[in-house]
Amino acid sequence: MAGELDEFDIKILQTLARDGRITWTDLADAIGLSLTPTLKRVRRLEADGYIAGYQATIDETRVGRAMSVFISVSLSTQTDAVLARFESSIRDIPEIMSCFMMTGETDYALRIVVPDLTAYRAFISALTQIPGVSRVTTSFAVKAVIQRSAPPLPAKLKKPHRESRQLKAGAAKR
Repeated sequence: MAGELDEFDIKILQTLARDGRITWTDLADAIGLSLTPTLKRVRRLEADGYIAGYQATIDETRVGRAMSVFISVSLSTQTDAVLARFESSIRDIPEIMSCFMMTGETDYALRIVVPDLTAYRAFISALTQIPGVSRVTTSFAVKAVIQRSAPPLPAKLKKPHRESRQLKAGAAKR
């Protein structure tokens, strides 16, 4: 539903992606609206699912998880039951930072963080015990080059909401 975003919504998302701890007053100033319409827009963006949440970005190395490992997992079959069992089995494993179902050679791509090779071996041992896992290949990240907190936002905008037209009309009267 990116077509439903106007210039102010885009500015809110861009600003919050850069600084999720910005005060509401500073956010309103940054986007050029007063506080009440800004808050209404933020709440609407939250309710509509554009803003999925707010979180701190933890430095993985500083908390002892210096190794970032990408793991490709192939399953013995791709039936709904096997896929669901695998997803359920890995859901609560804290080392898994992200998991994607894939097309192509493998069924899933995981990114895990572990402190060392001993922890990595223990993780792989546990992963290969999950019913349906037939092949696992891994690659170790040498360095993180890009880690974005938000995707690119749409360039095309719809007409501004009513309050932005009122602001422009009010500015023209001054």
